Amino acid sequence: MLDLKMYINGQWRDSSNQEKRPIVNPANSDVIAYAAEGTIADAREAIDAAKAAFESGVWSELPAVERASYLLKIADKIEENQEELTRLETMDNGKTLREAGFDVGDAAACFRYYAGLITKPDGHTYHVADPMQAMVVREPVGVCGLIVPWNYPLLMSVWKIAPALAAGNTIVFKPSEVTPVTPTKLFEIFEEVGLPKGVANMVMGAGPIVGNEIAASSHVDMVSFTGGTKTGKHIMRTAADNMKKISLELGGKSPNIIFADADFETAVDYALFGIYAGAGQVCSSGSRILVEETIYNQFVKRFVERASQIKVGPGDDHHSEMGPLVSQQHMEKVLKYIEIGKEEGARLVCGGNRITKDGLDQGFFVEPTVFVDVKPDMRIVQEEIFGPVVVIQTFKDEQEAVKLANDTDYGLAGGVFTVDGAKALRVIKKIRAGITWINSYHPTYNEAPWGGYKQSGIGRSLGTFGLEEFQEIKQININLQVEPIGWFEK
Repeated sequence: MLDLKMYINGQWRDSSNQEKRPIVNPANSDVIAYAAEGTIADAREAIDAAKAAFESGVWSELPAVERASYLLKIADKIEENQEELTRLETMDNGKTLREAGFDVGDAAACFRYYAGLITKPDGHTYHVADPMQAMVVREPVGVCGLIVPWNYPLLMSVWKIAPALAAGNTIVFKPSEVTPVTPTKLFEIFEEVGLPKGVANMVMGAGPIVGNEIAASSHVDMVSFTGGTKTGKHIMRTAADNMKKISLELGGKSPNIIFADADFETAVDYALFGIYAGAGQVCSSGSRILVEETIYNQFVKRFVERASQIKVGPGDDHHSEMGPLVSQQHMEKVLKYIEIGKEEGARLVCGGNRITKDGLDQGFFVEPTVFVDVKPDMRIVQEEIFGPVVVIQTFKDEQEAVKLANDTDYGLAGGVFTVDGAKALRVIKKIRAGITWINSYHPTYNEAPWGGYKQSGIGRSLGTFGLEEFQEIKQININLQVEPIGWFEK
């Protein structure tokens, strides 16, 4: 049984009220850990530690090459502990070992990417009127509050922590209260490599308590949040009181458009991957499949045939292709949406049930689920379900495909499948989304920006854009002719 403590100012400690939260393996409901349940007082102590560390310059004024050396050591340690981190990620979140292994590898690569980026040329100079020389430099924002979700416990943590630390900030980090295991292991690595005290602080606990304090505190200069749109709006309103910088990566209801001329088996294969990877618990999941009407019946038949054969089981079973949902509460939410779909008149053609056979009755398993005969205004078409539930719509031409694709409050991701390169680019440019693919779905890269349009958020993670989120821009003007300006008469 793991005893998970918070990490504040270089010290491991329990919460100020000594309360703990049980952490459950979603594959079998076993309690695998007890985590400190942070309080407002704990959050404030972590914020004060981060503020003091930032103002001391112990990290913010460290040369970029030295900050980079810490990030590279962290990456090495992640790889050294890959097997353990992979196993713990699967126990904590439920995802398959294959998925968890990819996440751990990506986490190490992300630290390496930002270690390299901060040692490259930076800033600008401008030619202005003599005798002035103008330049722009980038500086750390200050104390950054980082709040991450439960669907990628380690990787989402790293997506925020790596660029924040690379830029010279200090951090107050809150993992999801559901999945704090691998983030704790990451902070053990921070301690092991000798990250200065107060630079990286972790406070566990509930979002409305710890997360809200991070968003509200006037000593936090920036808050970066990934999670649901409703919570993101609350953080935005709360942060507005002291005008702190915000970055929000929120929900999605992403379209995956299949034209009749697409390579059929490739389109089916990626459509399955687009919705059922991570059991559909991915913000960019292709949860709305739009299929050209001339191949609609053929596509639905083949898609359902393959979806029904997906091997669902515990993530640590190497035969499993899809794991459980993260918690009983979330499973019940997904099952409720399936009932809503039926009540709305959509036709269920695959799945729709909790899986309890073959010893899975103690876990939170839901069958890969498919709805057809849906209407654009149905809740299952418009609202983010965040589970292995997909709706398949039909369209008659390119214009209708674009209209249906954009008929959502969200704008995170989207895909287009066609062998017509010109059509693919025409359509993808009209999709109001920040992350798009042509003849592919889901691959992500540390080098490329991640974020959405509309109610899918504000700002971008990853790439050079992700580093810039954690930097302030300063203009410096230098007078090369030091003498009185003579504006006023003597």
